[in-house]
Amino acid sequence: MVLELAQFTISPGSETAFEAGYRSVVGLLRESAGLLSVRMTRGVETPNRFVLLVEWESLQAHQAFRDSDRFATWRAAIGPHFAEPPQVEHYTDLV
Repeated sequence: MVLELAQFTISPGSETAFEAGYRSVVGLLRESAGLLSVRMTRGVETPNRFVLLVEWESLQAHQAFRDSDRFATWRAAIGPHFAEPPQVEHYTDLV
C-alpha cells in the first residue's frame, strides 16, 4: 500500500468553489483501479489549506490514474483554485 499525501493551498475566497469542484470529481478517483480509500481534509487554523489522503494498492496504480483522462478532468475541476502548485508525496507503512 502507498499513501499519497497532497497539500493544497487555495486562493483566499475560493475555498467553497474548490470544495464544490472536489465533490464533483471525487467519483472519478473512487472509480480508479487500485484505489483503496480517499479523504479530503480542511485546515482549522488555516482554512485555505486542504490535505488529500489517498491510499493506493501501489505507486503504479496512482501513476495509471495520473496518465488517464480522468486526471485531466480532476485537475480542471480543482486546479483553477490553487494559490500555488500542490505538494504531493508518497509514503509506505513501516513494517
